[in-house]
Amino acid sequence: MPQQRTIGLTLPQRGTFFDVLSLSELVETGHWADETGLFDSVWIGDSLLAKPRPEAVALLGSLAAVTRRVTLAVGCLATFPVRDPVLFADQWATLDQLSGGRMLLAVCTGIVKPNEASAREGALYGVTDASRASRMEENMEVVRRLWTEDGVTVAGRYTSFEDVTLRPRPVQSPPPIYIASNPVPQPLATRALRRVARLADGWMTTRKSPEHLTVNLPAIKEFLVEEGRDPDAFGVAAYHNVNLDPDRDAAYEESYRFLGEYYGPVFSPEATRHWTAAGTPEQVAADIERLYADGATEVTLRITSWDWRRQLKVLVEDVIPRLGAVS
Repeated sequence: MPQQRTIGLTLPQRGTFFDVLSLSELVETGHWADETGLFDSVWIGDSLLAKPRPEAVALLGSLAAVTRRVTLAVGCLATFPVRDPVLFADQWATLDQLSGGRMLLAVCTGIVKPNEASAREGALYGVTDASRASRMEENMEVVRRLWTEDGVTVAGRYTSFEDVTLRPRPVQSPPPIYIASNPVPQPLATRALRRVARLADGWMTTRKSPEHLTVNLPAIKEFLVEEGRDPDAFGVAAYHNVNLDPDRDAAYEESYRFLGEYYGPVFSPEATRHWTAAGTPEQVAADIERLYADGATEVTLRITSWDWRRQLKVLVEDVIPRLGAVS
């Protein structure tokens, strides 16, 4: 049976660095989103030095304390390949206990090529960019075993230990792990997409072009079938931007400036348009509906505007009610 589609709110952590909102407002907004009853999840991002922001595990602890209903997600945990998997497994299990089993982890390689940002970050831990994908895979296996088994012994390429039993165990057994990846659709990134189908409980992507969903997702579903897995039970989270302005061109232009402040000059105006639901409430709702039509089971929205308070109100009052069959 196909999954029921859901809607999430992404909190703009890096906005604390350029006068969008304060860290306390970030936590308060997570509480507010939970209280509305309209959002199914609240998401944050992660990076250490490559794209600095308030630290994800600490922030999720605060969000777990002020929410009761929403799933709490990180997408993606870019530091996953450089984190110690035993310590992280303990931290995530504790978060799952604190939240009553509401944690969702989306991991990624965290590679950032401009200015060799991830290479410089990884050098602190002896982690090369070339090893990040294999470290991510090994860490996924290690944390899942620690969450579900006693007396775990691992003799891995990067991590080795004997007879480790983790306490507390997470409420979920085990918590879900998505892989976040955004490979260019042509040529098809077969290796990366097969990894998603083989190892992940779901896939997270950003639609930098329409083909990021319409080409990559059908390939993942084919690989899921080859793995003997049910594509209809596989979560697909579309991480998307939103800017509500009656002037659609102005909305795209502000989102382009916002993303430039957030990430640096990484996303082109064209990519910004593909990655942003923009315009009037009717136009924004139609953009979001296209993501679901292309196969997303969840859309999580980050407001890419300095006028985020007003836009959040419009999103709740005039956009979400226009979406059909969102739980």
